[in-house]
Amino acid sequence: MLSQTQTDQPARSHRCPILVLGVGNILLRDEGVGVRVVEAMERMDLPPDVELVDGATAGFDLLDVLADRRKVIVVDAIDFDCEPGTVVRLEPEDIMPQTDPGVSQHEVGLMDALAATRLLGIAPGEVIILGVKPKNDDYGLELSSEISGLVPKIVDLVLAELETGRDR
Repeated sequence: MLSQTQTDQPARSHRCPILVLGVGNILLRDEGVGVRVVEAMERMDLPPDVELVDGATAGFDLLDVLADRRKVIVVDAIDFDCEPGTVVRLEPEDIMPQTDPGVSQHEVGLMDALAATRLLGIAPGEVIILGVKPKNDDYGLELSSEISGLVPKIVDLVLAELETGRDR
């Protein structure tokens, strides 16, 4: 009998090698910034090797979405000790969920999914996390004006990351 990994392999071999993954809960205003960035990018003419995915609040469920990508760029709200609206660039090694599970409501699940891809031999080649410190995480669908105003800057950061290493 074939394993799930073996049966999924043909489908994954035809996927885009670069993934932009927006993570967040759009019901908690700025917490949904990652999803809102992906929505903004959906209106852009991106290279054919780039796939955009709204990861919502999924964590471990993203295992297959992450598998076998050359590069993954994650956009998510973070809870670091910094001013609201601060955007930071991180790599998975910079986030240690075992000692600090409160970085984001999604980081533990995302980190678990990334760890599982390594165990299964289907890990992305490179993972970049663009984290945004939220200003308002009350109930509501709209980003705060401060964070909404940052969306074009974050899109530019994602586009710059897409260009990094393009010749590989």
